[in-house]
Amino acid sequence: MDLTGARWRTSSRSSGNGGDCVEVADNLPGVVGVRDSKDPTGPVLVFGPASWGAFVAQLPGRD
Repeated sequence: MDLTGARWRTSSRSSGNGGDCVEVADNLPGVVGVRDSKDPTGPVLVFGPASWGAFVAQLPGRD
């Protein structure tokens, strides 16, 4: 999958956790990429926007 042009971002809640966080790229049409912030050249998990939205909706503190 071509993720050229992905704009990776981390949550503002991830600061101060020792670098244990993920980065998300949700600017590409039809896909959301997720990767380990400590390994930006490593593997990327790819989700459809609906699946990602359903996952995020279940996270604590999102109500």
